[in-house]
Amino acid sequence: MSDIISIEIKSPGIYKYDIEIGSDLFVKMSEELKNSNLAYRYSVVSDSNVSKIYYEKITSALDIFNIDYKLITFPAGEISKTRKTKEFIEDKMMESKMGRDTAIIALGGGVVGDIAGYVAATYNRGIKYIQYPTSLVACVDSSIGGKTGVDTVHGKNLVGSFHQPYKVYIDINTLKTLGRDELKQGMAEVIKYGVIYDHELFTFVVDNLHKIYEYDFDALKKIIKRSCEIKAYIVENDEKESNLRKILNFGHTLGHAIEQLSDYKITHGEAISAGMVLEAKIANKLNLINSHDVRKIENILEMASLPVTIDNAIDRTRLIEIMKLDKKARCGMIEFALPSEIGTMHSSNGEYGIRVDENIINSIINAY
Repeated sequence: MSDIISIEIKSPGIYKYDIEIGSDLFVKMSEELKNSNLAYRYSVVSDSNVSKIYYEKITSALDIFNIDYKLITFPAGEISKTRKTKEFIEDKMMESKMGRDTAIIALGGGVVGDIAGYVAATYNRGIKYIQYPTSLVACVDSSIGGKTGVDTVHGKNLVGSFHQPYKVYIDINTLKTLGRDELKQGMAEVIKYGVIYDHELFTFVVDNLHKIYEYDFDALKKIIKRSCEIKAYIVENDEKESNLRKILNFGHTLGHAIEQLSDYKITHGEAISAGMVLEAKIANKLNLINSHDVRKIENILEMASLPVTIDNAIDRTRLIEIMKLDKKARCGMIEFALPSEIGTMHSSNGEYGIRVDENIINSIINAY
């Protein structure tokens, strides 16, 4: 049986959508789309890996309800998350004479969801889209909240738009196709939710990591549902990241810079894992969090087989330069979201974005 989490965006106007968490949802999605009159045609956007696994399942489900669709795929990987790929998808849709009565189904991980959502935000000045995430990272994070965009040579996600989906279908059975290395990328985001908001979730992961890595359905459903509840609450209260939503960036300021400097050979989960440890150490240096909690964060990430230091191949002298170009930087200063204890983020006069002196950042990244 599926669980439903609803998101209500209140400004401007009111926009609501559901996150459905269950199993084998292709037919359910197709039936709902047929009955919704959402669109006349659908563009199914996926990557070269995911489309091979789910082509038959999604097309047979759409065919049952006589839904008109076109499958558009691009090469898998972060390296494809570019303006050029967005243009490729748009051109394919235009060649197929898809108009404003088209909707997009984003079938895949975070890269697919981000690009497909960005296409939806701008194609014919905006069309609807559905998220059907197939990676743990996408299930608990990138498919929810309406952040869409692409990377550039200057940094990650520097070009994009806020564009909320029509609905999110989280099919837990799709995670069975993930190898353990892929699964642990999503665990970095789940652990992040524990640190920034929910000590109980943090403890559950510590106690049940073996079950999660054995693809235990109930354990996966619990961490996905709780992560989605947290993300939904934050997005409802701060859609455009004016303040509260900044706490979701814990580990990402350093993590995105690490990803970029590795030419994306270091995965998102690996990069934000190291980023969380180093940013926690920055928080400790600022006397915001105690050393015991920092060590607990480090321990859980090590248990999850995730890195806790910067890879030696990364040019540390360029990290500051890259972080200054990050969209979260303000007034030329690098801004972080920093924890005060596990389950709580530090705020200064109600603001969660904390600007940190470069000397402190350098002292941490060069020490570890």
